[in-house]
Order: sequence, then C-alpha cells, then structure tokens
Amino acid sequence: MFEKVLVANRGEIAVRVMRACEELGVDTVAVYSDADRDAGHVRYADEAYNVGPATASESYLDQEAILEAARSAGADAIHPGYGFLAENAEFAARVEGADGITWVGPPSEAMKRLGEKTRARQVMQDADVPVVPGTTEPAESADEVRDVAEEYGYPVAIKAEGGGGGRGLKVVQSEDEVDEQFETAKREGEAYFDNPSVYVEKFLEAPKHIEVQVLADEHGTVRHLGERDCSLQRRHQKVIEEAPSPALDDDLREEIGDAARRGVAEAGYTNAGTVEFLVEDGEFYFMEVNTRIQVEHCATEEVTGIDLVKWQLRVAAGEEIDFAQADVEIDGHAIEYRINAENAAADFAPTTGTLSTYDPAGGIGVRIDDAVREGDEIGGDYDSMIAKLIVHAGNREECLARSARALAEFEIEGVHTIIPFHRLMIDDETFRAGKHTTKYLDEEVDDERLAKAVERWGPESIGDGDDEEIVEREFTVEVNGKRFDVNLAERGSSPIGGNSTPSGSAPRPARDSGDDSAIDGEGETVTAEMQGTILSVGVEEGDEVAPGDVVCVLEAMKMENDVVADRGGTVIDVAVAEGDSVDMGDALVLVE
Repeated sequence: MFEKVLVANRGEIAVRVMRACEELGVDTVAVYSDADRDAGHVRYADEAYNVGPATASESYLDQEAILEAARSAGADAIHPGYGFLAENAEFAARVEGADGITWVGPPSEAMKRLGEKTRARQVMQDADVPVVPGTTEPAESADEVRDVAEEYGYPVAIKAEGGGGGRGLKVVQSEDEVDEQFETAKREGEAYFDNPSVYVEKFLEAPKHIEVQVLADEHGTVRHLGERDCSLQRRHQKVIEEAPSPALDDDLREEIGDAARRGVAEAGYTNAGTVEFLVEDGEFYFMEVNTRIQVEHCATEEVTGIDLVKWQLRVAAGEEIDFAQADVEIDGHAIEYRINAENAAADFAPTTGTLSTYDPAGGIGVRIDDAVREGDEIGGDYDSMIAKLIVHAGNREECLARSARALAEFEIEGVHTIIPFHRLMIDDETFRAGKHTTKYLDEEVDDERLAKAVERWGPESIGDGDDEEIVEREFTVEVNGKRFDVNLAERGSSPIGGNSTPSGSAPRPARDSGDDSAIDGEGETVTAEMQGTILSVGVEEGDEVAPGDVVCVLEAMKMENDVVADRGGTVIDVAVAEGDSVDMGDALVLVE
C-alpha cells in the first residue's frame, strides 16, 4: 500500500478520498487554489500545497503544478477524485511516467479509448453492447449533424467527445438550430475539456438514465456492483441518484450488468468506473464510460457494503479483487441527494454566501459527505455542491420516509440550497412511483411548485451574517508553497455577507479600464447576476439589441448562463471579453 497520497481535487470528494486513506494508514496531501486557502479539504489533509490562483485552469487544472506539489510532498500516488483532471488521459500518462508516483485510476490508454466518446462507442460495438444510432467518428461539420437528422429524424444530440455532466451537450430540435448548436457544443468542449471534437447521435425523447458501477483489477478480474438510476436531472445535471433502479426488472438488470462487464474488459480497463446507459421502451443503449469515481458512488457503497475508494487504492497498489461476482449482493435501497448551493425557484441558479447555519441531518441510515462547516463561505469559482446526503433503508418506501425525515433535519442558512426541491420530490407522485425520466424535471415539474417549495422550506436568511467585533479566524502562511495555519482574533472585520469575496482572492474589475469605472455612459447597464467567467460575448459597440437578446454567456459553477438585455437599444460599451472573470454586480454591457 502507498505511504502518502496526493488528492488532486477539492471539496467533499477530496475529503472522501482522504478518509479512505486514513483508514488504510496512508498520509494525505491536499492541493488548493488561492480561493480555497481555508477550505475543508485543506483542513483535513496532513499537509497542503498552493497550486495557483482561483481560476481552475491556473490551479486545479495545472498539471505541472500538481506534479510539482506531489514531488515536494514526497507523495507516491495521486488520486484525482472526479472532475478537473480525473478523466484527462494526458495527465494520467504524465503521472504514470513520473518516477515513484502511481496514478490511482485506469491506465491512460484505456482512458483514451473510453474517454473520447466516439472511440468508446467503437469499443462497445466490438463488445456487442448496443449503442445509440449516430456517428462513430468526430463530426467535422454541421452538415454531418444534418445527415444524422435526415436518417433518424429530429431531435438529435451533439455531444463533446470529452464531455460529461451535460457540458458540451446540445439538443437540436430543428434544422435552423444546427449551425449555432454545433458551434456551441464545440466551444463548450474546448472550454471544459480542452477538446473541441463532437459527435452526433439520435436523441432519445424520454429515457431513463441507468449507470452500472464496475471495478476491475490488473489480474483480469472484472466485477459490476449493480446499477444506479440517475434519471432525475436538470439541464443534464444529476440531482438525485438511487440504487438499485426502481425501473428495471431482474432480466434487464442482468443484461445491463453483463454488458458493462464485457465493455470494460474489451477496453483493457482497470480500477473503478461507470458505464452509462439510456433505457427506453425496454431497450438499453450505451451512452458513455466515466473513467473515474462518480459523485453518486456512495449509493452503491451503501447497498453493497463495498468501499469503492479503498478498492481504487488497493487496485492501484496491485492488489487483486477478493470477491466473486456472485458475492455482490444488493442490500435494501439507497438514495443520494446533492445539496447544491442553488435556488430552485430561480431556474436552479447558483448562489453564493456564508453558511451562517450548517447543521446536517443524522440518525440511523443517514450518511453525510461534505467538506464544509458553519461559517464557511460558498464562492462561485467551482462546483455548486456543498454536500451529499445519502439515505439507506431496507426498501425504497422506507428509504423515502427516512429521506423525508433527514431532509427536514438538514438546516442550512446563509445561502439557497436545493433542499426544498428534494423535499418537494419526496411527495411527488411520479418520482415516488419511479416513473420519472431525464426530461421530467426540465419539462414537467411546474415552476410554481418549485417557487412554493422554496418559499416554504428555503432559508430564512441569505447573506445576513452577524456583525461581530471580534472574529476568531485562521490565517494562512505559505513557505515555498506549503500551507501553515495561524489562529488569530481579528478585530473590526467586515461583516460576513452573501457577496463576500472568497477567502484568498481580491475583488476583480470586469476589465482593467485604467479608471475607477469599468463602464461609462447613461442607459441600461447589464450586470453579472453571479460570479463566474465570460465564455463568449455576442455583441459589439454599435449593435442593436432587442429585449431578451443574449449579450454574453457567463459560466458559473460549471453551468452556462445566458446574460440578456432587459430593454432594447444600441450597445454603446462592452466592458468584458471572452475569458474574463467577473463578480456579482460587475458591469458587462451598456445599452442606450
């Protein structure tokens, strides 16, 4: 087993990995950006190293900085968690080539085969696994989208080769959308995964999203640990996952499990992974392989009793899986609820602020995976997930009842979360019956129901932090990039509020204009409603815009948000450019 593991991630998944390491007697190393100096994963680790500014591309995605931290710490393994570099085959290869450092994940070559969606489809076809009809090579032009639509009909889906979680996925409903959606999918693929290649497939109208957890070792052993139902999604982002799926019968469950095992064996895959399928009208189709641990792995752990993260480490250390497929038994039912800092009544828009109250649920059958504590700030630089609530019980009905109790116990003040949405779903007839599809939340759940849920169960205060004259704070000192903590009593500090800048970063103007104001003139100033990064700017000075026209696209917490003009007029100033970081309230565009 390893002596010291660097976790190349942040938040709850970093803490989850570190806890597994601790139980195995392995020391841990955290990496952190300037915005995460006081983050939970940094507090938990045995030691921590700064790897750059708040922007992920300059910190958590900086491969050389991560490797240098591992060398400085003397780490003999790197665990990537999920997101960031977890599915980056190039980074995996660099770790594999680094002297004395082991990659805790699948081989880089297997990641290449399965991480690029078109190659993964080819592998699955070779393993006799059904795939959704579409292209088997990257689409070079929008005309190829039209060709697929002509053969199979609209809608069709354009997907980024390196994509996942709905990013780089665009659904084309008609021919007049093809060109715009093709370019948008390519742009998102480049921005999120450094890979602009896309492929095209027939879009299934109302499928169930079923994924199979797999585990394989270097000795030829491949096991599947049952399936999870991840059909409840908003904008292709999962919000509730459960194991097993309430929609599969025993025959279909066995077929999908066997197909997943065949596929990963064909690819020469080792370590943990997830094979994702779409199920519609009793038929299943391969969608993609996630070559990493999943956010929702906890649901599988609860019903199987198998610690997936420990097995990731054991497999990477060369150990052989010591249980047979027949030994994998599903015990009861588990549901995972993502506790995201989002306002369900505002189209699930990300929110920021300070956790003035953070009191998680507890009791029998309740598990909390988190990396926060009361008083922590929730910024807008990264994913919106605060915690995960995982509930386990003897059957689905009991699990739902226990979920209702746990969600009612979970108290968070200072930011909006989607706990009110989860409480609404507990009583939702379609969800309770297990008949929800990937379209249900976006197309069938009424906005008024969401608004009433937030009004009834939402936080009483948002960003109303207490004005304290003396605040006990932990300050960070860095020596050669390594983090040390100093506890001091801070007097006369600013009140903690909902728009506070994340610790370790300073407020930034939208553009260095050389004067005190980023934008001058009279008219409607279009401002940023949240902290984020400008993905694209759709207007120039002199352009005419109508009410509702998109002036730019803002990425916040891994979600694209269209920024629109409230009134029509002429654009007289544009204060931002592609790639700029902006804070909530920053001026973006002036319309006269």
